Amino acid sequence: MMGHSHAVSGALLFAATAPFVPPLMGMHLQPADVLMGTVLCAGAALLPDLDHHDGTIANFLGPISKVLCQFVAWISGGHRHATHSLLFVALTGGGSWAGITYLGRNFTIGLTFFLLAMAIKSLHLHPPGDGPQGWITVMGLAALGTFGMLNWLPSAPGWLPYAVALGTLAHLLGDCLTKQGSPLLWPHKERYEIVLIKRTGNKVETKILVPVMTLATFALLLWSTAISPSVLS
Repeated sequence: MMGHSHAVSGALLFAATAPFVPPLMGMHLQPADVLMGTVLCAGAALLPDLDHHDGTIANFLGPISKVLCQFVAWISGGHRHATHSLLFVALTGGGSWAGITYLGRNFTIGLTFFLLAMAIKSLHLHPPGDGPQGWITVMGLAALGTFGMLNWLPSAPGWLPYAVALGTLAHLLGDCLTKQGSPLLWPHKERYEIVLIKRTGNKVETKILVPVMTLATFALLLWSTAISPSVLS
């Protein structure tokens, strides 16, 4: 799947589960939490592609992200290996929790900025282009967005590690719909797939799945934050 599709799937998964799953974990979200979590989960849905030298995430910070993705690809075995596993989901969620718990507010702000930048890039919420002007604009918008979120963002938001893990999981599930699938049980090498998207960026993905997921995300957000916010309590 394309980066944009992964981001939309992450947003949809958070919006769909926010009223139900976090309460089971002892977290009761406010409408602002749901809105912020949906956006940041969209950014987190790009994390498995840290192993892709030319994916959306490789281009969002210019040469810095290019080098980072090349390094991750080298240590993880290449594209769609270690970072496309349930182990990676656990590591991203657990690592986010540890950083927020033990490193505090500065880590929370840094993680928010990073995820927001990826969401802006993958959802095309910036002027077109991958050159310096493009990624500098993404950084500026992410900085403004992070500053704005600080008014509502707790010092240690319990839902943020959940959003990170959920976005990462959404990416894996999306890749399972394509050829080559995902090695969910890595280091076991078997790949799991149900091929609904035979070619990345085809009409099934861009003309059907993405519009449907986008509309569903907005409908769920409208329901849980405006029409019936009592579902969050």
